[in-house]
Amino acid sequence: MVGVVPIQEAQRRAYDAELDLVLISPSPDNPVCKIMDYGKFMFEQEKKKREARKNQKIVNVKEVQLKLTTEEHDFDVKVRNARRFLEAGDRVKVVIRFRGREMAHTDQGYDVMEDFAEAIADLGKVDRPARAEGRNMIMFLSPLKE
Repeated sequence: MVGVVPIQEAQRRAYDAELDLVLISPSPDNPVCKIMDYGKFMFEQEKKKREARKNQKIVNVKEVQLKLTTEEHDFDVKVRNARRFLEAGDRVKVVIRFRGREMAHTDQGYDVMEDFAEAIADLGKVDRPARAEGRNMIMFLSPLKE
């Protein structure tokens, strides 16, 4: 910690130490520089990025498709699949396809989506509520945090 130093003085000190003057924070009112080995600094930055990439969890989006007329047993199978996906830490996209005259009954689609969300409420939460998009109704569920 040297304090406020003119640029020429900082460059001279870096040259005398056979190191580089590295701009750490380029804010216009108070730029922060360090005298260090730039190659080593870049290597450490890349190492941190690699570690962060290695530790992050990749979240996949799995899709469960329903119809307005899905029977109770089939509905339970779809719920079981969604529960398995949520337990694995994946997001679930629930899609209802409306065919033909079913487009007149989108309100029933919201009821089916609500039932589906209640069935998996202990494992997941509604990430994006049900929304009609063309002939489909889409809802996203994400796993609860441990």
